[in-house]
Amino acid sequence: MEGPIATWYTRITAGDARGYRECARSVAGRLKPGAAALEVAPGPGYLAIELAKLGDFKVTGLDISHSFVRIASENARKAGLSIDFRQGNASQLPFEEGSFDAIVCRAAFKNFTDPVGALREMHRVLRPGGVASVFDLRKDAPRDAVEAAVDEMGLSRFNSAMTKLTFRFMLLKSAYPRAAMEQMAAQTPFEEWELLDDGIGFELRLSKGS
Repeated sequence: MEGPIATWYTRITAGDARGYRECARSVAGRLKPGAAALEVAPGPGYLAIELAKLGDFKVTGLDISHSFVRIASENARKAGLSIDFRQGNASQLPFEEGSFDAIVCRAAFKNFTDPVGALREMHRVLRPGGVASVFDLRKDAPRDAVEAAVDEMGLSRFNSAMTKLTFRFMLLKSAYPRAAMEQMAAQTPFEEWELLDDGIGFELRLSKGS
């Protein structure tokens, strides 16, 4: 997303503050003070900002969108936080091997052109013992549950209707079924992984051996 579309997405996703905080707490609970964490495809940066608020962590965000890098950097500045947002591709992470203790990706994995390559890159840049979590929409998420989740975002009537249509005709169509996620995880070097239900989505939790 670039330009006006990125700006619109920034505005409508700001209402999901509770979701970002819950996800940040889940990630922070596995980190030690001083840990280095990477968010892949942070968009406006809301999750990275919530994570940075929770502890003495070195947080980095990488997004393919130039607009989102600019928006996320400005949001972090307004929050008084030092977060390194930079532009790049999830399947070609511009980081040295073993750079991070944890990686998180939320609501973006289904959009990657090379999802298995992205998972392999996560493994490469994780330190031994590091963990990665991929949160995204389930293809079999019930329509009524999706609409209820949108209702909780506190959007205007117009943006709520547009978001529900986006879920119905775009996001659910591109979302992965469980079997596809399991197949992709099995093609990576991760020694351990599990796929957990998470509301209308899932969490693919992966661990790199020590």
